[in-house]
Amino acid sequence: MSMSMGMAVPRSVWMWVLVVGAFALGAWAQSAGLIADILWRWEDIVFLARQHMQLVAISGGLAILVGVPLGILLSRPAMRRMAETLMQGLNVGTTIPTLAVLALSMTFLGIGTVPAIFALWIASLLPIVRNTYIGILEVPAALREAAQGMGMTNLQMLWRVELPNALWVIFAGIRTALAINVGTVPLAFLIGGGGLGELIFTGIALAETGMMLAGAIPTAILAVLTDFLVATVARFTVPRGVNPLAR
Repeated sequence: MSMSMGMAVPRSVWMWVLVVGAFALGAWAQSAGLIADILWRWEDIVFLARQHMQLVAISGGLAILVGVPLGILLSRPAMRRMAETLMQGLNVGTTIPTLAVLALSMTFLGIGTVPAIFALWIASLLPIVRNTYIGILEVPAALREAAQGMGMTNLQMLWRVELPNALWVIFAGIRTALAINVGTVPLAFLIGGGGLGELIFTGIALAETGMMLAGAIPTAILAVLTDFLVATVARFTVPRGVNPLAR
């Protein structure tokens, strides 16, 4: 009998493909002089990367501070009738192109860091609210009944049962939001917000591939590092019984 054509490719094969592809890409960039061009702008990269991460930290932190409590509030029985309406409103907000949100922010808040942070906050809010809301709703009813049987109040049930069991899903929403945030920050340059977008858009305008890559590559690296950092925090924060990586 012939081997099935749908057989999955081993992970080690994909790893080798990625390694060979990365090596070939690096060799091409070296021969084209792009690596030297990028390293020549190292001071600019470091300075703009700091601005980039400051925007991510402030807007992402505000999104977490607002999104998690809002998701908890919407998950309460008294608020569930309004939850879907409010969630649809957030969905509509995220369908608006980021450039349009930046333009609206600039209209009311001027140019600079403040309107950029506001637009990034809006772009990051939905995944956190949605995952917090869904994560709490998906806590097994048996756990809630057991908590009620033990005499827990609603607040005790929230802190001791619902949030610990929903924490992995909440962290997944935070990871998604921050990944979106890091990738969206370059657009903040268009309204004077700073960040690595300065190198990206200036490189595009001047048709300088090295300058564009000097902004694009660090942005991609920052997105990967941010996701890795949040995933590491989640791994050591989420209780062992509901942590898939701890099993």
